[in-house]
Amino acid sequence: MDTSTATRSIVDALTRAIIEHRLLPGAKLAEQALADHFGVSRTLVRQALFQLAQKRLVRMLPARGAFVASPSAEEARQVFAVRRLLEVGMARSLAREATPEKLAALREHMALERAAVAAGNVSERTTLLGDFHVRMAELLGNRVLAEMLSDLLSRCALITLIYQSRDAAAHSSDEHLELVEALAAGDEERAARLMAEHLDHVEASLTYDRPVPTHDIAQALSS
Repeated sequence: MDTSTATRSIVDALTRAIIEHRLLPGAKLAEQALADHFGVSRTLVRQALFQLAQKRLVRMLPARGAFVASPSAEEARQVFAVRRLLEVGMARSLAREATPEKLAALREHMALERAAVAAGNVSERTTLLGDFHVRMAELLGNRVLAEMLSDLLSRCALITLIYQSRDAAAHSSDEHLELVEALAAGDEERAARLMAEHLDHVEASLTYDRPVPTHDIAQALSS
Protein backbone atom coordinates (compact mmCIF):
# COMPACT_ATOMS: atom_id res chain seq x y z
CA MET A 1 0.00 0.00 0.00
CA ASP A 2 1.50 3.37 -1.00
CA THR A 3 1.63 6.29 1.43
CA SER A 4 -1.29 8.21 -0.09
CA THR A 5 -3.52 5.11 0.07
CA ALA A 6 -2.47 4.43 3.66
CA THR A 7 -3.19 8.02 4.64
CA ARG A 8 -6.61 7.88 2.97
CA SER A 9 -7.37 4.64 4.83
CA ILE A 10 -6.62 6.33 8.17
CA VAL A 11 -8.70 9.38 7.25
CA ASP A 12 -11.65 7.19 6.24
CA ALA A 13 -11.47 5.06 9.40
CA LEU A 14 -11.30 8.05 11.73
CA THR A 15 -14.10 9.80 9.85
CA ARG A 16 -16.33 6.72 10.22
CA ALA A 17 -15.53 6.49 13.94
CA ILE A 18 -16.47 10.15 14.40
CA ILE A 19 -19.71 10.15 12.42
CA GLU A 20 -20.86 6.85 13.94
CA HIS A 21 -20.39 8.34 17.42
CA ARG A 22 -17.58 5.97 18.41
CA LEU A 23 -15.24 8.96 18.69
CA LEU A 24 -17.03 12.11 19.78
CA PRO A 25 -16.00 15.73 20.36
CA GLY A 26 -13.05 16.14 22.67
CA ALA A 27 -11.57 12.66 22.15
CA LYS A 28 -7.78 12.84 22.05
CA LEU A 29 -6.21 11.30 18.95
CA ALA A 30 -2.78 10.21 20.15
CA GLU A 31 -0.39 9.80 17.22
CA GLN A 32 1.45 6.79 18.66
CA ALA A 33 -1.76 4.96 19.57
CA LEU A 34 -3.05 5.51 16.04
CA ALA A 35 0.26 4.47 14.50
CA ASP A 36 0.20 1.25 16.54
CA HIS A 37 -3.43 0.57 15.64
CA PHE A 38 -2.90 1.02 11.89
CA GLY A 39 0.63 -0.39 11.79
CA VAL A 40 2.07 2.74 10.13
CA SER A 41 4.49 5.51 10.97
CA ARG A 42 3.55 8.55 13.00
CA THR A 43 4.34 10.62 9.91
CA LEU A 44 1.43 9.03 8.02
CA VAL A 45 -0.83 9.48 11.03
CA ARG A 46 0.15 13.15 11.23
CA GLN A 47 -0.68 13.60 7.53
CA ALA A 48 -4.11 12.04 8.08
CA LEU A 49 -4.80 14.24 11.11
CA PHE A 50 -3.79 17.31 9.12
CA GLN A 51 -6.31 16.38 6.39
CA LEU A 52 -9.01 15.92 9.02
CA ALA A 53 -8.09 19.29 10.55
CA GLN A 54 -8.58 20.91 7.14
CA LYS A 55 -12.08 19.41 7.09
CA ARG A 56 -12.72 20.82 10.59
CA LEU A 57 -13.25 17.33 11.99
CA VAL A 58 -10.10 17.53 14.11
CA ARG A 59 -8.41 20.32 16.06
CA MET A 60 -4.61 20.42 16.25
CA LEU A 61 -3.44 22.14 19.45
CA PRO A 62 0.23 23.15 19.88
CA ALA A 63 2.04 21.01 22.45
CA ARG A 64 -1.18 19.11 23.19
CA GLY A 65 -1.87 17.11 20.05
CA ALA A 66 -4.99 16.35 18.02
CA PHE A 67 -8.57 16.15 19.27
CA VAL A 68 -11.89 15.49 17.62
CA ALA A 69 -13.34 18.95 17.07
CA SER A 70 -15.91 19.99 19.64
CA PRO A 71 -18.33 22.57 18.19
CA SER A 72 -20.32 24.28 20.94
CA ALA A 73 -23.99 25.16 20.78
CA GLU A 74 -22.99 28.82 20.57
CA GLU A 75 -20.67 28.13 17.63
CA ALA A 76 -23.46 26.24 15.88
CA ARG A 77 -25.85 29.14 16.51
CA GLN A 78 -23.42 31.62 15.01
CA VAL A 79 -22.77 29.44 11.97
CA PHE A 80 -26.49 29.16 11.25
CA ALA A 81 -26.99 32.90 11.80
CA VAL A 82 -24.40 33.65 9.11
CA ARG A 83 -25.90 31.04 6.81
CA ARG A 84 -29.32 32.70 7.09
CA LEU A 85 -27.84 36.07 6.16
CA LEU A 86 -26.25 34.61 3.04
CA GLU A 87 -28.62 31.92 1.89
CA VAL A 88 -32.01 33.59 2.13
CA GLY A 89 -30.82 36.23 -0.33
CA MET A 90 -29.18 33.54 -2.45
CA ALA A 91 -32.48 31.66 -2.78
CA ARG A 92 -34.27 34.83 -3.82
CA SER A 93 -31.61 35.58 -6.45
CA LEU A 94 -31.63 32.07 -7.88
CA ALA A 95 -35.42 32.17 -8.20
CA ARG A 96 -34.95 35.19 -10.47
CA GLU A 97 -32.22 33.55 -12.51
CA ALA A 98 -33.36 29.91 -12.65
CA THR A 99 -33.08 28.25 -16.05
CA PRO A 100 -34.02 24.71 -17.13
CA GLU A 101 -30.32 23.80 -17.10
CA LYS A 102 -29.78 25.11 -13.56
CA LEU A 103 -32.90 23.37 -12.29
CA ALA A 104 -31.81 20.11 -13.94
CA ALA A 105 -28.43 20.37 -12.18
CA LEU A 106 -30.15 20.83 -8.80
CA ARG A 107 -32.51 17.91 -9.43
CA GLU A 108 -29.61 15.68 -10.40
CA HIS A 109 -27.87 16.58 -7.16
CA MET A 110 -31.04 15.91 -5.18
CA ALA A 111 -31.35 12.44 -6.68
CA LEU A 112 -27.90 11.61 -5.30
CA GLU A 113 -28.65 12.96 -1.82
CA ARG A 114 -31.97 11.13 -1.59
CA ALA A 115 -30.25 7.88 -2.56
CA ALA A 116 -27.64 8.44 0.18
CA VAL A 117 -30.38 9.15 2.76
CA ALA A 118 -32.29 6.02 1.72
CA ALA A 119 -29.13 3.92 1.94
CA GLY A 120 -28.29 5.22 5.40
CA ASN A 121 -24.90 6.46 4.17
CA VAL A 122 -24.30 9.04 6.92
CA SER A 123 -21.07 10.50 5.56
CA GLU A 124 -22.25 10.80 1.95
CA ARG A 125 -25.71 12.11 2.82
CA THR A 126 -24.23 14.85 5.02
CA THR A 127 -21.78 15.89 2.32
CA LEU A 128 -24.48 15.96 -0.36
CA LEU A 129 -27.02 17.81 1.82
CA GLY A 130 -24.45 20.51 2.45
CA ASP A 131 -23.17 20.61 -1.12
CA PHE A 132 -26.72 21.33 -2.34
CA HIS A 133 -26.36 24.81 -0.87
CA VAL A 134 -22.91 25.36 -2.37
CA ARG A 135 -24.27 24.16 -5.71
CA MET A 136 -26.91 26.89 -5.59
CA ALA A 137 -24.20 29.53 -5.22
CA GLU A 138 -22.22 27.98 -8.06
CA LEU A 139 -25.27 28.07 -10.32
CA LEU A 140 -25.60 31.77 -9.58
CA GLY A 141 -22.07 32.13 -10.91
CA ASN A 142 -20.93 33.71 -7.62
CA ARG A 143 -17.58 32.12 -6.82
CA VAL A 144 -17.02 34.22 -3.69
CA LEU A 145 -20.36 33.17 -2.24
CA ALA A 146 -19.67 29.53 -3.13
CA GLU A 147 -16.30 29.68 -1.36
CA MET A 148 -17.83 31.31 1.73
CA LEU A 149 -20.59 28.72 1.90
CA SER A 150 -18.12 25.90 1.38
CA ASP A 151 -16.18 27.07 4.42
CA LEU A 152 -19.34 27.44 6.49
CA LEU A 153 -20.60 24.03 5.37
CA SER A 154 -17.31 22.38 6.37
CA ARG A 155 -18.02 23.60 9.91
CA CYS A 156 -21.69 22.69 9.67
CA ALA A 157 -20.80 19.21 8.43
CA LEU A 158 -19.17 18.30 11.74
CA ILE A 159 -22.15 19.66 13.66
CA THR A 160 -24.70 17.72 11.62
CA LEU A 161 -22.56 14.58 11.27
CA ILE A 162 -22.40 14.29 15.03
CA TYR A 163 -25.75 15.67 16.14
CA GLN A 164 -28.30 15.17 13.34
CA SER A 165 -30.59 12.13 13.10
CA ARG A 166 -31.34 10.18 9.94
CA ASP A 167 -34.97 11.35 10.08
CA ALA A 168 -33.82 14.96 10.18
CA ALA A 169 -31.59 14.32 7.15
CA ALA A 170 -34.52 12.85 5.22
CA HIS A 171 -36.61 15.88 6.16
CA SER A 172 -33.83 18.17 4.87
CA SER A 173 -33.87 16.40 1.53
CA ASP A 174 -37.66 16.83 1.31
CA GLU A 175 -37.26 20.54 1.99
CA HIS A 176 -34.66 20.81 -0.77
CA LEU A 177 -37.30 19.43 -3.14
CA GLU A 178 -39.82 22.08 -2.06
CA LEU A 179 -37.19 24.76 -2.53
CA VAL A 180 -36.39 23.64 -6.07
CA GLU A 181 -40.10 23.74 -6.90
CA ALA A 182 -40.24 27.36 -5.72
CA LEU A 183 -37.15 28.16 -7.80
CA ALA A 184 -38.75 26.52 -10.83
CA ALA A 185 -41.85 28.69 -10.34
CA GLY A 186 -39.71 31.81 -10.11
CA ASP A 187 -41.32 32.59 -6.75
CA GLU A 188 -38.66 34.69 -5.03
CA GLU A 189 -40.49 35.26 -1.76
CA ARG A 190 -41.49 31.63 -1.34
CA ALA A 191 -37.96 30.48 -2.12
CA ALA A 192 -36.55 32.90 0.47
CA ARG A 193 -39.12 31.81 3.07
CA LEU A 194 -38.49 28.11 2.43
CA MET A 195 -34.73 28.59 2.77
CA ALA A 196 -35.16 30.40 6.10
CA GLU A 197 -37.52 27.71 7.38
CA HIS A 198 -35.18 24.98 6.15
CA LEU A 199 -32.22 26.40 8.06
CA ASP A 200 -34.43 26.84 11.14
CA HIS A 201 -35.47 23.18 10.93
CA VAL A 202 -31.90 21.93 10.44
CA GLU A 203 -30.72 23.87 13.48
CA ALA A 204 -33.68 22.69 15.56
CA SER A 205 -32.87 19.07 14.66
CA LEU A 206 -29.48 19.17 16.37
CA THR A 207 -29.15 17.35 19.70
CA TYR A 208 -26.29 18.00 22.09
CA ASP A 209 -27.00 15.39 24.76
CA ARG A 210 -25.22 12.42 23.20
CA PRO A 211 -23.82 9.78 25.58
CA VAL A 212 -20.17 10.08 26.60
CA PRO A 213 -18.05 8.21 23.99
CA THR A 214 -15.17 5.87 24.53
CA HIS A 215 -11.74 7.46 24.21
CA ASP A 216 -10.00 4.14 23.72
CA ILE A 217 -8.60 4.20 20.17
CA ALA A 218 -8.58 0.44 19.50
CA GLN A 219 -12.12 -0.02 20.85
CA ALA A 220 -13.49 3.00 18.99
CA LEU A 221 -11.99 1.98 15.66
CA SER A 222 -13.00 -1.66 15.82
CA SER A 223 -15.95 -2.39 13.53
